[in-house]
Amino acid sequence: MHETEQSGDVTRVDVAIVGSGFAGIGAAARLRDAGREDFLILEKGETLGGTWRDNTYPGCACDVQSHLYSFSFAPNPEWTRTFARQPEIRAYLERVADRYGLRERIRFGAEVAAARWAGRHWELDMADGSRVVARAVVWGTGALHEPSVPDVPGLDEFAGTVFHSAQWRHDHDLTGRRVAVIGTGASAIQFVPAIQPQVATLALFQRTAPWVLPKPDRPVPAVARRLYRAVPMLQKLQRALVYARNEALVSGFLKPRRMAVVERFARAYLDRVFARRPELKAKVTPDFTIGCKRILMSNDYYPALKKPNVDVVTEKIVRVTPDGVVTADGVEHAVDTIIFGTGFTVGAGVGKSVAITGRDGVRLADGGVVEGYLGTTVAGFPNLFVLTGPNTGLGHSSMVFMIESQLNYVLDALRVLDEHGAVALDTRRDRQDAYNAGLQHRLDGSVWTAGGCASWYLDDDGRNRTLWPGYTFDFRRRTRKVRAADHELVA
Repeated sequence: MHETEQSGDVTRVDVAIVGSGFAGIGAAARLRDAGREDFLILEKGETLGGTWRDNTYPGCACDVQSHLYSFSFAPNPEWTRTFARQPEIRAYLERVADRYGLRERIRFGAEVAAARWAGRHWELDMADGSRVVARAVVWGTGALHEPSVPDVPGLDEFAGTVFHSAQWRHDHDLTGRRVAVIGTGASAIQFVPAIQPQVATLALFQRTAPWVLPKPDRPVPAVARRLYRAVPMLQKLQRALVYARNEALVSGFLKPRRMAVVERFARAYLDRVFARRPELKAKVTPDFTIGCKRILMSNDYYPALKKPNVDVVTEKIVRVTPDGVVTADGVEHAVDTIIFGTGFTVGAGVGKSVAITGRDGVRLADGGVVEGYLGTTVAGFPNLFVLTGPNTGLGHSSMVFMIESQLNYVLDALRVLDEHGAVALDTRRDRQDAYNAGLQHRLDGSVWTAGGCASWYLDDDGRNRTLWPGYTFDFRRRTRKVRAADHELVA
């Protein structure tokens, strides 16, 4: 297939891209740069942007530096802060789409209901009853996009307003409200300080205290932005410096004892902020090695917790009543609004929320565990490329860097298919198994598994199938080219 064809309710295309966040937009831009014009982006929403379209809660911002949290092939000299905020990141994605003329290739309102390998191509059944047929599929929905809401007894009887941070109710005025925030993850530490001055009371229900470091966020001076525009190499140098500084953390993740310096710095921050509030300091001091769970950054989260209208509650929630939240100590906390800052269902976009069927009728999530090869291909699922797939997550740097690395692999795989006149490229099961065994060996003894560390990084078997266990430049090296010995070509 060399041109997008549509006949009735069936569209035929060479490459179908699912999702229009960083992964989807990046894939489309790289395809176009490579002279591949026969692609279509399928986006279930009405606008592009992925997580940066969906998450609009107050204070929403990135925790990776702006110069690195952007495409190397589309630098943005106009970043106004060290760590960009949500509106600016979304606007950046919009500009990249416009620069590459991608809007004409996006089908909005196109939700994939099921996908299956039909022997020589993929068939994607859409929620509206139409079908897209493609030689290859790039799955770019991301791992964290389906909000996770815990099953709290009595929640359906609550008389007030309930929503998740990723589905923020901007029509619900929080002024003077009695608010319960459940969860203390990456989103909560951003929106809690943003809403604290507005609400009457804020009960923050904390199951596990996170490690929080000061965020070195500051405005980018206008003179610096002018220099980046005039001399692009200066911005490339700044990006390289940021990248190198972030990579320095990797050795600590792999050898937990090396995290002692970072932990001392975090404890000093706690000591400084809560010098006169020892009881509150005790509540918010983590009981695990720093790095085991995601390290968070904020300058205003801790100060917000000291405000007189904020109460940090560490007792377990047992039920919700029409008028409040009851904890294990029998106390009912009167609230009229409940906001969940409980993150996302890990891996929901890879074979769990959508049925993806490969060779021999095997479904991607049938085994309960999704493993991949270089986090990009999966044995038994020819020509399927998963961006931000298993073990590509990071605890220290930019996922955009990982996405670009994977796109190198995708483009090289398409080149191999064309050069050999092959119908499909399928990863060898033995190579995938050996690869994953190596990954788990490298993860053994890391900060993510040592000392009884428990986090959302781990699956039900205690295996870390989320994070990349090493330096990102090693991942870039390994994804630069497709190794023929790792795959089977189907003629």
